[in-house]
Amino acid sequence: MRIPILKLHNYLLISIQAELDDNTAIQFQEDLLNKIHKSGTSGVVIDLTSVEIIDSFIAKVLGDVVTMSDLMGAKVVLTGIQPAVAMTLIDLGIHLHNVPTALDLEQGLVKLHQELGD
Repeated sequence: MRIPILKLHNYLLISIQAELDDNTAIQFQEDLLNKIHKSGTSGVVIDLTSVEIIDSFIAKVLGDVVTMSDLMGAKVVLTGIQPAVAMTLIDLGIHLHNVPTALDLEQGLVKLHQELGD
């Protein structure tokens, strides 16, 4: 299964609609980094509203995706983080410092717009 990555102006929008398995997470990481490279996007919104639980591997991949995107010049905003997901990230020591968050995709786009000063 591949996670769709949509381009809206100079942003990439990702809404994860299913629980992630290890292979899907790795494929998502590769697809997103390739899309950032090819499109030259300056911002990414990853909506996690439908993700209710993550394991340690998926949490690490999510943290890596944020760090790698930043290294490639794309600011990431995470939206819709469920309480269980937030607790798992903290329990595993994955602190997403300086990563803006928002309650939903719409607010995430506004936040990204503010972060980039567009």
